[in-house]
Amino acid sequence: MANTRQSAKRARQATKRQEVNKTVRSATRTSVKSAIEALKSTDLAKAKEAYIGAVKTLSKAATKGAIPKSRAARKISRLTHLVKKVLPAVFAAEKATKASAAKAK
Repeated sequence: MANTRQSAKRARQATKRQEVNKTVRSATRTSVKSAIEALKSTDLAKAKEAYIGAVKTLSKAATKGAIPKSRAARKISRLTHLVKKVLPAVFAAEKATKASAAKAK
C-alpha cells in the first residue's frame, strides 16, 4: 500500500504501463512467430510481408520501451539471418534492385 499521494499515483501509473507493455510484448511475440511460420512455409509473398511486419513490430516495441532495444535488435538480426538462409534468391534480387535504383539517381 502506498504511503503518500505521490506513491499512490506512481503505483496507478505503473499498473497502466504494465498493461500496455503486456499487450505490446504479446503482439511482438505473435508477429515473430507468424514470420517464422511463414518463412518455413516458403510462400514468398506471405513470408516477405510477415518479415516486414515482425521487424516493424519489434522496432515499435523497442521505441515505446516495452522491450529493450538490444533485445529487439537481436531478434531482428536473427530473423534477417533466417530470411537470408531460407529465401536467398529473394534477398539477392531486392539488393540488386536497390543497387540499380541508387546508381540511377
